This record gives sequence, structure tokens and C-alpha cells, in this order.
Amino acid sequence: MPQRMRAGDAAADLTAAEDKKLNPGERAPIATGVAVAIPLGWCGLVLPRSGMSLKQGVTVLNSPGLIDSGYRGEIVAIMYNTSDETVAIERGDRIAQLLIVEAPAVTFVEIDELPEAPDDRGSAGFGSSG
Repeated sequence: MPQRMRAGDAAADLTAAEDKKLNPGERAPIATGVAVAIPLGWCGLVLPRSGMSLKQGVTVLNSPGLIDSGYRGEIVAIMYNTSDETVAIERGDRIAQLLIVEAPAVTFVEIDELPEAPDDRGSAGFGSSG
């Protein structure tokens, strides 16, 4: 079962349901053995574990992985080895985190011009804050 390791944790750890070796630069799906029924208006995000990323160089490739409320299949994490070493993932290893968040329904409307931003950012993007 996914579980939070500490009382204040936002996300629950997902564990590998299978053994897998990831060679340097390799990506592979790793089953978790978990399926969830996420309520309408909510979604799940599969996120990397910071410790695994730092210590082993393994991360969730399509981070965050999105689980829509209608999906009822097994959660599979697409893992990627960024390191120069082969990494062995064993059944039961904590490989990713599952965060359940509200996903309100929105309606997209085409307009000719956007309203002004509440600050002076405007269209300033990458690196605009210094």
C-alpha cells in the first residue's frame, strides 16, 4: 500500500512490485502493484523521490506522471537512470511518490488579448526572476 513515511508528508511512497536493473541512460516501466480509484475532480501525480534521485541518479522520467480520475489500471512508474552505474531496483524499494490533488473543471475561452497581470511580470519567462 502507498504510505506516508511521516505525519506531515504530502505524498505517499510507491514501491516496486518487481525487480529491475536499469543500465546507465536506460528508461523502463516499473510496476507498483497498486491501482487507485481517484474521485472525479481530483487527480494523482507520480513524482520522483528526492533521495533516490540524489543518491542513485534514478528519477521518474515523465515527472509528474498524471493519473486521471477515470483510470483504474495499475500505477506504473517510468523510471530513468541518469547515472553512470547500473542501478538495481528490488521488489519493495520505494521508487516514486503519489500525490493526490484537486483538479477543478475549467472552461477554456478563446480571447484576443489577455488581461494585465497583477504584477509587472507579463510574458517574462525562464530566468526572469534573476
